[in-house]
Amino acid sequence: MPNRGPLQAGEKIQFTDRKGKRITDQLVVGGTTQTEHGLIMHDQVIGQTEGIVVTTVRAKREAQVNQQHPERDAGKPWKSARAIGGWEYAVMRPRLADYVLSMPRGAQIMYPKDIAQVIQLGDIRSGMRVLESGAGSGAMSLNLLDAIGSEGSLTTIEMRPEFAKVALGNATVYFGERPAWWDLLVGDFDSVASTLPDHSYDRIMLDMLDPWNRLDQAHRVIAPGGVLIAYITTTTQMSRMVEALRASGCWTEPDIQETLERSWKAQGLAVRPSHQMIGHTGFLVVSRAMADGYEALHKRDRATKDTTTDIDDLDASQRAEQLEDLELRDISDRKLRKVLRDLDAQVANLRHDGHDGADADDGGTALPETAASRDGNA
Repeated sequence: MPNRGPLQAGEKIQFTDRKGKRITDQLVVGGTTQTEHGLIMHDQVIGQTEGIVVTTVRAKREAQVNQQHPERDAGKPWKSARAIGGWEYAVMRPRLADYVLSMPRGAQIMYPKDIAQVIQLGDIRSGMRVLESGAGSGAMSLNLLDAIGSEGSLTTIEMRPEFAKVALGNATVYFGERPAWWDLLVGDFDSVASTLPDHSYDRIMLDMLDPWNRLDQAHRVIAPGGVLIAYITTTTQMSRMVEALRASGCWTEPDIQETLERSWKAQGLAVRPSHQMIGHTGFLVVSRAMADGYEALHKRDRATKDTTTDIDDLDASQRAEQLEDLELRDISDRKLRKVLRDLDAQVANLRHDGHDGADADDGGTALPETAASRDGNA
């Protein structure tokens, strides 16, 4: 829940210097935060309000330089630089995105850009019942807990007990206590989900290697019209998930999203994108559950549009026929004739403008010479 008022011991605090470097640490009575420019004394922060500026104090040099073998730190100016005080840091409570990026973690976390899309595309709101598979370090769980609030309920299934412990610890530190609306279960998805009641969840979030193998149990426990979101990282996983959703007949046509993030620099007239960006991290596959007994509506492919047969598995004659179908499947004869008429007109315009174009007797855009015609002319 939102923290207001004076900063208290036990809270996570974000210190930001004039260069934009951020340090997130937990306030402890009598504690300190080590920076590159000395120490931040926690007692100077506790009881203050957000938005203040604190100044580092000089650290003891002997805490930085190896006392038994000082020669090992010779020529390492950063060792003495850490002892220098007088550097200013702004004090703020971290945003949830800041907390997620700075919290202790074992498994790789989802980036805020993907988490935001899950919340938006999944239509996850206050009071909803959400089922999550794959807690990892708790990044997605924290955001789901925050989105649904204490009026909702989150059930998370995590296969590895150590990851469940990490996620629980991060959530407890963030909320100040274990969220009462969170049920964290350890085990594989199918076994745990089989104990859950039918159609008892509004939304399902899957973050696992093989979500296409979990669709039967997912459809049993989700309410009709509920939204399923799967976070997957590779194109092969994405393809298998999409085809499994279509083949099941229980899910609507899946929507596939990928989000790229690029920040910008703006200093006077120097306005440009940053040299680095967060590119591909994962795909989001979103679908909705059909009611029991009803078949999902999917677009029918044309008979000649074969997108599944491997061309290497065909013999020579089959391959030639298949290639012909594949090459022409995206353009009709009518459209092709229109394209040729347009090109004829453009070529004619070149001649009328006095430029060298097609020969006057070629009747427009002549067909390219084929290997057979070359052999015949020879």
